[in-house]
Parts: sequence; structure tokens; C-alpha cells
Amino acid sequence: MNNEASVTTSPTPLLDSIRTPADLRRLPESDLAQVAKELREETISAVSVTGGHLGAGLGVVELTVALHYVFDTPDDRLIWDVGHQAYPHKILTGRRDRIRTLRRGGGLSGFTKRAESVYDPFGAAHSSTSISAGLGMAAANTLAGREGAVIAVIGDGAMSAGMAYEAMNNAGAMHSRLIIILNDNDMSIAPPAGALSSYLARLVSGGAYRSVREAAKQLGRLLPRFVYDRARKTEEFARNFWAGGTLFEELGIYYVGPIDGHNLDQMLPVLKNVRDFKETGPILVHVVTQKGKGYAPAEATHDKYHAVNMFDVATGKQVKPKPNAPSYTTVFAEALVKEAAKDDRIVAVTAAMPSGTGLDIFQKSYPERTFDVGIAEQHAVTFCAGLASEGFKPFCAIYSTFLQRGYDQLVHDVAIQNLPVRFAIDRAGLVGADGATHAGSFDVAYLGVVPNMVVMAAADEAELVHMVATAAAYDAGPIAFRYPRGEGVGVEMPQEGIPLEIGRGRVMREGKQVAILSLGARLAEALKAAEELAGFGVSATVADARFAKPIDEELVTRLATTHDALITIEEGSVGGFGSFVAQKLAEDGLLDSGALKFRSMVLPDVFLDQDKPEKLYQQAGLDAKAIVAKALSLLGRGNEALDARIA
Repeated sequence: MNNEASVTTSPTPLLDSIRTPADLRRLPESDLAQVAKELREETISAVSVTGGHLGAGLGVVELTVALHYVFDTPDDRLIWDVGHQAYPHKILTGRRDRIRTLRRGGGLSGFTKRAESVYDPFGAAHSSTSISAGLGMAAANTLAGREGAVIAVIGDGAMSAGMAYEAMNNAGAMHSRLIIILNDNDMSIAPPAGALSSYLARLVSGGAYRSVREAAKQLGRLLPRFVYDRARKTEEFARNFWAGGTLFEELGIYYVGPIDGHNLDQMLPVLKNVRDFKETGPILVHVVTQKGKGYAPAEATHDKYHAVNMFDVATGKQVKPKPNAPSYTTVFAEALVKEAAKDDRIVAVTAAMPSGTGLDIFQKSYPERTFDVGIAEQHAVTFCAGLASEGFKPFCAIYSTFLQRGYDQLVHDVAIQNLPVRFAIDRAGLVGADGATHAGSFDVAYLGVVPNMVVMAAADEAELVHMVATAAAYDAGPIAFRYPRGEGVGVEMPQEGIPLEIGRGRVMREGKQVAILSLGARLAEALKAAEELAGFGVSATVADARFAKPIDEELVTRLATTHDALITIEEGSVGGFGSFVAQKLAEDGLLDSGALKFRSMVLPDVFLDQDKPEKLYQQAGLDAKAIVAKALSLLGRGNEALDARIA
């Protein structure tokens, strides 16, 4: 047998030799371009199997290699803003053998996660947190007398959030050692990096220049004030004329760049200079990259394959299963387009998520009435309040988990002034592959406690159409409607939405012993549970609350007084709809006699990791089997409840 012929040549020989960044740092610099090439190919291969965020990761392959090569990670802290671009980082930091478990149950997170690796010093999936976290770590280093560097990598899109500027403003006033890498891949806030800008970046980041500059400053302070000011401004102008870093310099952050983020020969000397010059406060290195770099199908699309399903590597064609029903997001967008055709006061606002919220559909019909305010949820909410104060009808379309960032504005700027802002809350409930950071678990609870708010939850896609119409017609104050991610349940769709009576639910099935009162998209499971309960000889009523606030008091009272047991169920945390119903029952004395057995089924008090939604709801105890078991248990049929849960 020919042993040489039996040896399989690996397509990634250098990458195969790297288990940790320490292995990477043992390679000569001349090998790094090949490492980057293999890393890009491995990233593409992995995401073709798992789906997920691709374009952002491809854009930072060379940057990832350079950072881990120059800095002593994990002792030096490397923070990736948002974390969706960190797949190459995960491959280089001991997780390559699990990279094809990305976003799957029991697998790697699609974002950075502290519990996953020491190379993830800060978890993130929402944008614009890296500079604040990094500054905190840098301050901790100073207080503890540690020498390690802190590097925060933030994209230009994330710079549209106010939090990033708050952090930079604070960083400029401190002398902690923080390195900010601005990954400029879309906004083109500076000219493309060329030979001259690369040379200047190396020059101004070098210790010699910075030492001379500091010495000149000390000497200049001995000169008359007007001479010193003129010299200082001349030096800053000369540097910023070529580089464009005036904004950051004014915030007290030393600016270097722009440099080509795909050219290791440019990046490595600059990063080494920044690493080695320790006698300074915050430094910002401006790196220009291309999203989707190195994969032709990604480079050719407008979104650079930002987020993809599984796909064929050779063609880039994504595997998209044929939907059984339209997505809730599409249903919302199309319903809003119809309402806008009837009322030119309707406008739509999104915080950097036009396609995610469906407002790209609305924008095609009404571009002048669509506003994308960037990653700025706080601003989005108050911007809508301003529109509403002038008689317009703003629909503020924000994911449940992102609306949390605008909560003060919702209370202070909208609710207290009772302004009719319409909140379209996408991704309500558990969201599957994105995990806990994107789960819409808390909106019913945090909205329901705010005076003047009306809160609705769509049980299916047809109900969503009616809730869009309800919000459009409602002018008495703020109103919100929530709906899940993914496909609807396949119900017949209305031609147009009909406004619902505020605070009025509906009975879907009449029974006698147990009443199941559902809020939102658990209704299908509640109806399925009622069918299964019939097999146990239990007669169940199923009702759709429609409104978490105001609750249908008449319906709640009827269900409580005509059944042995009442169960509420919702895709949300404790403190939401079930708590509102319990408060009503307690105030009316309907729990005093013990005649009614009442339970609320809510999400457990834990953060659930990524998995398929149906598995997550099973794990959370919010599927049909769990409802059946809960009902049988309430009726004193414990053994049958256990059997039902196991079956």
C-alpha cells in the first residue's frame, strides 16, 4: 500500500495547527495572509451548514487575525461589539471543533458569551456596548495595577447609538488605556485607505512621533498663550486634514487612520505601535473593511449576506423552506401599507432594522413616510412622540428586546404626555436561534404597568391585521401590539383589518370545567390542549384575551365564576398578563372562598439558550402537553397529569 497516496491533504493546513491564539502568535508574519485565507474559507463552510450572520464576519477576518497576533489574548481583553461578527474569532479561540453547532440547541452562541470561553470577556448581542464595557475594564486595570490592554471593536453602524458617544465622551476625560477599533464597513465616514493614509497612520501611532508631540506640547506651554494655541491647532489640523479624525480628537481620543482592514502589512505595524505605547489615554484606530469580503455571492448582494439560512458554498444559493403561511413581519408590513393608503398621517419609524421589521416593504410604497433613525431606540421613541404631538400617526416598529433600550422615553416622553404613538413589537416571545439576548420576554410586563398604555397580543396572523387597524384608529393615547417571529399558523386572512373593541377578548371554544385564557400566540396550543383534555373527559373553555391592558374584566369574571379552574397562558415573564388577571380576581374577592383554582403559565425565571422555538416552549412548559398536565393537576388528577406530561 502506498502510504503517501493514502494521506489526505487538508485544505486548511495552517488553521489546523492553531488551537488557540498562542499557536497563531508562534507563526511568522509571512504566514498570516494564508491563515486569513483559510479562516475565511472555514467561516464560509461553517455558516453554510448552520446559517447565521456571515457578511460581518467575512469583513473582519484579517482584523481578527491581526488582533490575536499582536495582542496577548485572553490576558489582553478583546471585545466585539454586537458579537455577530465573531465567528472567525471563535474559530481561532479553541472552538473550531464546535463551530458547526452555531445557533443550535446545546451548541455555540451566535454571539460572544462569557460562559462559553475565556476569550469572550464580555457577552453582547445588542449593539454599541463595547466602548462602555471596555472603558470599565480599562478602569479596573488601572485600579488593580494591571498592565493588560483592552481592545473594543465597534462597527460604524453601532456608532449611531448615543451610548457609544456617551462612552467616548467619558473615555476622553479619563486616562485609562483603552484601544477602540472603528470597523468602518458601510458608512464610508472617511476616504478609502491608501498609501499616504497608511504611512501617516504608522507615523502618528508610533512612539517617536507621539513622544516628540508630547515634548512639543510641554515646550509650547512655555510660549505665549496665543502662539501655543496656534501651534496646537496647526498640528491637529495637519493630522486631521489627512486622516479625518476631528470628531474623536475633540472628544479627547487620539485618532489613527484610516487603514486598510484587509491589508495585514498596514494593520500589523499600526497595531504594534498602539500596543507598545502605554503612556496614553484612549486611542481610536480607524479600519476600513468590506462586509462580505472574499466571498463573491456575498459581495454581490446589497446586504452582503448579513444574515443567511443554510446555503450552497459554490453558488451562494440559500436553502429557504417553502413557508406554510406568511410571516408575521410581512403581515404587519402589508397591513400597514393598506392603512397608510387610507390615512396620509400614518408614518413608520425603525431603528436600523428596516428589513427585520418589514418596513422595507412599507418604504417601497411610502419612502417619504418611512424613517430609519439608526441604532438609536431612545431617539426613535421620542422622535415618534414628536411626530404624534403634531398630529401624525407614527408606528414605531422595534423588536421587543430592543424596545427595552427606549423604556425611559416610552414612559417620560410618550405615556406621561399620553401621546398616541403606535408600538409594533416584533419578535415577541422566544425567538429560537438568537437565544436569550433577542427573546421578547418582558414587554407585556414592562408595558402593562405604565399608565395610559393599551397592550395587545396577536394570536395569529389574521388578528395581527386587525390589531394594525386598531392601532391606526386609536388616538386616545399610546398603544402597542406584539407578535412573534416566524410564520403564522395558516388561518384565513381578512381582506382588510377591522378595528377591535378596546379591552374585549373572544371565546374560541365553550366548556364547563376548566377555562384556558390565552394571550397571544399560545392560542393554538391552548386549543390543542382542550382537544386532548376532552380525551380525559375534561370539558375546557378556551378564550383569546387579545388585550393584556385593559383586560376584559367581564370575560375574566365569567370564566372565574363558571369554571372550577382558570389558567392563563402567555409568551412572557412573570409580572405580565397573568399577574394583571390575578390582581383583578383578588380585588373582586374571587379567590377568597377557594372555590376557584387559578394558575398562571409564564416563561420560567431563567434565560433560555438558543434552540428551535418548539423545543424552547416545551422546555419552558408552555406547550399543549404542559397545559393539559396543569389542568389535570388543578382538578386533582395528579397521576393522569404526570402521564399526560410524559406521553
